[in-house]
Amino acid sequence: MSEKRMGETKERLEQIFRDYYQLIYRVAFSQVKNHADAEDITQEVFLKIIRHDMRYQSMEHERAWIVRVTVNLCRDLLKSKWHKTSVSMEEVSEAQRGSCKNFTEIQDDMMWAVLQLPEKYRNCLYLFYYEDYSIKEIAQSLEMPENTVKTNLKRGRQALKEFLEK
Repeated sequence: MSEKRMGETKERLEQIFRDYYQLIYRVAFSQVKNHADAEDITQEVFLKIIRHDMRYQSMEHERAWIVRVTVNLCRDLLKSKWHKTSVSMEEVSEAQRGSCKNFTEIQDDMMWAVLQLPEKYRNCLYLFYYEDYSIKEIAQSLEMPENTVKTNLKRGRQALKEFLEK
């Protein structure tokens, strides 16, 4: 490969990293509920990006592919035997939280509540409210009909309301 081509590839990868790091990390964290696992998955996604020729017709296709890869890696981790037998330090510290709440703590509590929902509701709510995805984009990313996304959003909001009222 020529030096010019390698330089272009390096610049493209740096741009992808700047554009998608936060998105990948947030999606991963919303799935695995653990910072260390989310960081590991983020790294795995970037390895897949490096190995994959990222030439898409639009940013939406690129973004959808990246979210799909992230969700799939999260599912793989959650299915693994190691994950089922480990205890997160975040789970331990969550149980020890104080009762004094500021705005950031309330936001954290809201995110924590979303993370407690079943996966089908959690995914739709997270992408809709935290990543500003449209219903159509969510349907494409999660490979489900738009009406299913709407139903999951409605049921997810209801489940979140019930969870927070407890």
